[in-house]
Amino acid sequence: MSSSITPDIAGLRALSHPVRLRMLGLLRTEGPATATTLARRLDLNTGATSYHLRQLAQHGFIEEDAERGNARDRWWRASHEATRTDFRTQEQGAEDVEAYLATVAQLYGERLRVAVAEMAFVPEQWRTVGTLSDWELRLTPAQADALVQQLVRLVEDTVDSDAEDAAPFAINLNAFLRPGQQWDA
Repeated sequence: MSSSITPDIAGLRALSHPVRLRMLGLLRTEGPATATTLARRLDLNTGATSYHLRQLAQHGFIEEDAERGNARDRWWRASHEATRTDFRTQEQGAEDVEAYLATVAQLYGERLRVAVAEMAFVPEQWRTVGTLSDWELRLTPAQADALVQQLVRLVEDTVDSDAEDAAPFAINLNAFLRPGQQWDA
């Protein structure tokens, strides 16, 4: 599986649907699955699930897992570990980029809400290792870009552990201008 994909505008449109983004996330985190398995997991019918899987496949986000299944069961797997968006090169399709980002924000919010609700039930050693912190710095665009790139490198350079007490640990990096500022025209 290659590391990441940077979708074009049509790909961003396909990922702007919350069900598709959740399916892609499940295939990345939980591994290959059939439409039936995903339908149960997402509380959908298999017809709708199959449709969304075909849309994801059409844009290169997932692929058929030919090593699994038979004529009746079609297995799907993620084609990449991550999706990246490069806003610097997006001169057109601003509405599509915004729709995709709104869907990402919605799913991040849902995932964070569930993580907070489950905190009391996780093993003791995991209760204090996360953070829901925020900082505000006054930076130039160049400084902000350098900071984000440094954080991304740090996360990408961290090696997965095979230790017995290792568990999936989610990291969402959200870095943006504080909303509500007034800008000169």
